[in-house]
Amino acid sequence: MLATVDALLPLSLLEAVRNVDTPSDQFDAEYVDELRNKRLGLSDTIYAQIKRHTEAVRRGQRTGQDEAIALSKLIGRRPDAEAIFRAAGRHMARQSYRTISPVTRKMMRLLPSAMARPLAFRHAKKIGSRYLNGNVRRVGSFLLFDVPRSITLGTAPGSVGCTFYESSLRELLLLLIGSIGAVEHVRCAGRSEGTCEWRADWRSFDRTAGLD
Repeated sequence: MLATVDALLPLSLLEAVRNVDTPSDQFDAEYVDELRNKRLGLSDTIYAQIKRHTEAVRRGQRTGQDEAIALSKLIGRRPDAEAIFRAAGRHMARQSYRTISPVTRKMMRLLPSAMARPLAFRHAKKIGSRYLNGNVRRVGSFLLFDVPRSITLGTAPGSVGCTFYESSLRELLLLLIGSIGAVEHVRCAGRSEGTCEWRADWRSFDRTAGLD
């Protein structure tokens, strides 16, 4: 069976490319037509793909994993690949976080940590599985996130592609709880370690005064 990913994943990559390539000042904006020929994110092709994947997300559809990998390879050839992957990870986290009901989101931020953390864990597990094809679990005082089939593996020099998942995990935990500790890339399939895995210090999610 064809491996698939949620349409939000490639859409996050596309949105990050467009945002990075969009002129940031009036001077560049005056030459936007010329820039379209030089910047991938401003091309008609990217615009059409964003439109297509936005509709797929609205319909709750999935897309072929190969398409997401091809897009990652295209990004991986750019000198600013890491910045784009990190931006895409943050976009993925923010959009998937919005699928949680507003009432539940507020509860996770206001309840005492002992009650909020189990709720946050359940949502992190659900989001990790549905949107990132990964597994979130708790081991002692740590939260572990592993991705058996990374769509960014080997798409950029070193482990640059892995920053997509790291950034997504970091942003998601920040949104769920309001504070984060260290997020470490403890295993990498690119180093022949079987799978890509990240570890977050769950203890750091105990809120300080003023957040309870």
